[in-house]
Amino acid sequence: MKQFFKFVFASMVGVFLSIVIFTFLSIVIIGAIISAASSDKAVQISDNSIMRISLNYAIKERTDKNPLGKINIPSFSSTKTIGLDEILTRIERAKEDDRIKGIVLDIGGVGASLATLQEIREVLLDFKESKKFILAYSEGYSQKGYYLASTADKVYLNPEGSVDFRGFSAQTMFLKGTLDKLGIEAQIIKVGTYKSAVEPFILDKMSPANKEQVSSYLNSSYDYYLSNLSKSRSLPVDTLRAIANRYLGRNADLALQCKLVDELKYKDELLGELKNRLGIKKDSRIKAVNIEDYTPKETTSKNTQNRIAVIYAVGEIISGEGSDEQIGSERISRALRTAREDNKVKAIVFRVNSPGGSALASDVIWREVALAKEVKPIVVSMGDLAASGGYYISCAADSIFAQPNTITGSIGVFGVIPNMQHFLNNKLGITFDEVKTGEYASLMNVNRPLTPNEESLIQQDVNRIYDTFTKKVAEGRKIALAKVDSIGQGRVWTGAQAQKIGLVDRLGTINDAIKSAAKKADLEEYKLVSYPAMKDPFESLMGSSSDKMKTWFAKQELGEGYVIYQQAKGIVEQSGIQARLPYVITIQ
Repeated sequence: MKQFFKFVFASMVGVFLSIVIFTFLSIVIIGAIISAASSDKAVQISDNSIMRISLNYAIKERTDKNPLGKINIPSFSSTKTIGLDEILTRIERAKEDDRIKGIVLDIGGVGASLATLQEIREVLLDFKESKKFILAYSEGYSQKGYYLASTADKVYLNPEGSVDFRGFSAQTMFLKGTLDKLGIEAQIIKVGTYKSAVEPFILDKMSPANKEQVSSYLNSSYDYYLSNLSKSRSLPVDTLRAIANRYLGRNADLALQCKLVDELKYKDELLGELKNRLGIKKDSRIKAVNIEDYTPKETTSKNTQNRIAVIYAVGEIISGEGSDEQIGSERISRALRTAREDNKVKAIVFRVNSPGGSALASDVIWREVALAKEVKPIVVSMGDLAASGGYYISCAADSIFAQPNTITGSIGVFGVIPNMQHFLNNKLGITFDEVKTGEYASLMNVNRPLTPNEESLIQQDVNRIYDTFTKKVAEGRKIALAKVDSIGQGRVWTGAQAQKIGLVDRLGTINDAIKSAAKKADLEEYKLVSYPAMKDPFESLMGSSSDKMKTWFAKQELGEGYVIYQQAKGIVEQSGIQARLPYVITIQ
């Protein structure tokens, strides 16, 4: 009896502690949500104000409506962020807002890839057409931060700061050594000389073909980067290249000498200049608003029923519903179908930012793009990536826009089937035996190698999917099939290169794509509507919180190894034949 009461008491204590912990977490989360909601209240903007732009967070295509998306783990503090869509809109509206006299770019590092930066850069340059000023200041510019800062009338640097300007590099992580030690064999089925997605599993360094393509697109992106810096800073490209090769931005004095920056200033000196530009007294406070808090002036609503649908396809392509950061074939197909069947929607802009993914899911979406094209104009706007499956879902459109530094192409397919027999047998002592009713009944089992017949069967399917992919590109782009095969083979191109070989029609921003769609539909006035609808913030409330907690703990434990963990996790989650970018591309 004594033992019984002991167990009962222990159970009661456990339940009590669980309730206390759950209550505490609920209060913290609800408090964070309230904090996030309160930060969304409109900020009063005074006359003679400046807009401050920092962008020291990961920039998504669209503003995250989920309040938990703004919460930092583990502090549960709220950080306000906005997506590329609102960044562009707010800078455009600030150009016409007489309350805003100028912009201060307080930029060090920027959480965005080059094509996203190019969108922001273009709208900053357009802002300058208003004759309002842009000043840039930082204690230290990253290469991406400096790319935006170079648009400013004056670029200032802290006297002890630096400009991390040293050229681009791209690295690939290879897992073959790890797999060999574990006794795991990656069985590769692919089509494409340059389809190097499989190389990390079977090689310990880049193949000559892969190194050739990486060098090609890296230099193409770097040349465009230097060309734009040259125009903004009035420095020859060769001079900039020499500055980067000698790393002359590594300290403030050198950066000033080689004219990467205009002056060295402390923050108080910057504030003094701003007061002079605004025409206010030295002891007056500067009125400033962060771009995240900026509320544009209300404009007269356009009296028109005409719509242009902007459909966002962001992330890896998978079958099913997906999410705001995944391209689910069902969700995106439904959005395309809705826009196609809506008589008020006169044209579609399909915004694609994807490294690819499932070949089957890509084909499902391609079908809806092709059907939409029969009814109304559809124009693709490529973001940072529109490669492999991302190109598959784009190729049927009437027209394709990309940034010069967009990563695209990668027309090829592959499959990876792990053979874990040695790992299971020799490392864990696990063996298997089987009985089957047909030759292919146990196809794809990872506890044994593929038989020659099984490998041949899968290769036939991969070849068939590649043939389908290239035929659809040839039809959509009106290019000879032989040429598609020659520029395909899994090769990655920049947007600038892709335009020259016919994979892209025009180089431009998402706004350029919208204007093109309007012209194709003969529209002078129209309203923009976005699809698919963002996920209901409260629908996935606990899911978002759980995901953020898992991510935070993983990053704390793994440090820089978190990137490796992400890639390995992605490999495990792959299913079916893939049409995806060869690897995670990070240009530094």
